[in-house]
Amino acid sequence: MRNWKDLTFYRPTKQTEYVHIDALFGESGRNVIDFDLIESQFRHLMRVAVSVREGAISSTLLLRRLRAGSRKNATYTAFREVGRVIRTVQLLRYLSDAPLRRRVTAATNKVEAFNGFSQWIGFGNGGVITDNDPIEQEKTAKFNALLTNAVIFHNALDIAEIVRRLQEEGHAIDPEDLAHISPYLTEHIRRFGEYSTHELGLEPEAYDPHLDVDFSPLRGDGPPAPDGFGQAA
Repeated sequence: MRNWKDLTFYRPTKQTEYVHIDALFGESGRNVIDFDLIESQFRHLMRVAVSVREGAISSTLLLRRLRAGSRKNATYTAFREVGRVIRTVQLLRYLSDAPLRRRVTAATNKVEAFNGFSQWIGFGNGGVITDNDPIEQEKTAKFNALLTNAVIFHNALDIAEIVRRLQEEGHAIDPEDLAHISPYLTEHIRRFGEYSTHELGLEPEAYDPHLDVDFSPLRGDGPPAPDGFGQAA
């Protein structure tokens, strides 16, 4: 979690003080959550939340309406207070929970690896979108995402095929080893090779997603299920 030291922790009341972590909350009596405002606007908050969940209003339109005259908009301010509560709780969890920090770090690394791979795929024009048309910009971003996922899918199929060949040769496959294999492989891809479109209309053969590897220990699923159910991925 980058720059978490610069984020503000909020106290539940002005009188609240902590023995070991009080410095995280700034000066005593400051950075206090306005729970009275949240309580007074609770029905409005729930109404807005239900409207977004049911698709009655888009989140973009909602934010635009709430931000209009935000200083006078009590609902907007109440949402801000709720956000401060959630963020403070999450920051405290992050600091006190080592396994959570490891999960967050792993997820962050995966996202950054995907973004780096996507940028590597979108090498044309240095990866810079120069078109000022929002529609063309969206097309470029979506086409890049489509191509990135297609290459990732191709890499995953190749990795699965190699695993099956190793198993046929009698090699034992450790699921922990597979967990460290990334589909963001680039060494075998020639970005500046020949691009042919004559095979776009050909329908590929059905692929086999099954791997005879037990991943349940990595997921924390407990002991294997009877009759082999849930043991292979």
